[in-house]
Amino acid sequence: MTTERVGTERLVTVFGGSGFVGRHVVGALARDGWRVRVACRRPDLAFFLQPLGGPGQVMPVQANLRDAASVAATLRDADAAVNLVGILAEGGKQKFAAIHAEGARAVAQAVKAAGISNFVHISAIGADAGSASAYARTKAQGEAAVFEAVPDAVILRPSVIFGPEDDFLNRFGTMARYFPIIPIVGAKTKFQPVYVGDVARAVALALAGKATKGAIYELGGPEVKTFEQLVDYVLAVAERDRHVAKLSFGTGKLVAAITQFFATLSLGLFPKLLTMTGDQVELLKRDNVVSEDARAAGRTLQGLDIAQTAIETVAPSYLYRYRKTGQYQEQRS
Repeated sequence: MTTERVGTERLVTVFGGSGFVGRHVVGALARDGWRVRVACRRPDLAFFLQPLGGPGQVMPVQANLRDAASVAATLRDADAAVNLVGILAEGGKQKFAAIHAEGARAVAQAVKAAGISNFVHISAIGADAGSASAYARTKAQGEAAVFEAVPDAVILRPSVIFGPEDDFLNRFGTMARYFPIIPIVGAKTKFQPVYVGDVARAVALALAGKATKGAIYELGGPEVKTFEQLVDYVLAVAERDRHVAKLSFGTGKLVAAITQFFATLSLGLFPKLLTMTGDQVELLKRDNVVSEDARAAGRTLQGLDIAQTAIETVAPSYLYRYRKTGQYQEQRS
């Protein structure tokens, strides 16, 4: 679906725009004609975003969610805002409550104070105030804070997101390269992987007024796959013959406790690739797919008239590097 360019006189502030999802969102907004102000902690490391737009169209600026003045400054003269800030695991001062709940509240309150109603917030499928997972619980708290401050905000809940820089398929590709056994917890847990480019397009369309104000959209790809099927797919594309060890949730909790102990003991030097957390195990107890309610209400990618991108059309373009000789594999056969 194509939309009219909004014109470069309109300015959007994107919090967390230098991350995996952020770079795609910034690109989508720039293509739609927005001037994009990227609010991040280290703008000196975000200048790679500037070529995504024309001269002066994309500008990284410094902001810290713990500093209300810096957040407010990034919204000066802005017509819209997007909050993409989030973490997958806690570490150091980066805690779920501080980032997902209080961070979202700080951004939403600043958006309200700036008089902005065109606001998109990225959450996650599975957000639940009553969840045993701190990740899911704080995501729900962040959603509530957003709607409290900006009732017309649009919240997008994606399933697991895949793309060239993802931390999901790439994680298992890397493991397949180095280890003969790949342990997973929740082998039968279902996911509906969504392409990062489709998520970025959903953000752009929401800002263009194509989404229902004050609504929560759930974003998933065209196929539902189990965790085991996704890992098997990575192994097939990478042409790696590896044993997938399916652990119970109880065993997963034990393994998570052990890896977290060594991560703490090593002062962060323990390989991130081998680290699993108890909270991640809790998350894996529930399927991560678009709900029937969202489908019925049209609060999905299809409802935004976005054609869902299948894993098979994108993932091989970056998973090939995990083959024994990478892109040269076919030349050797």
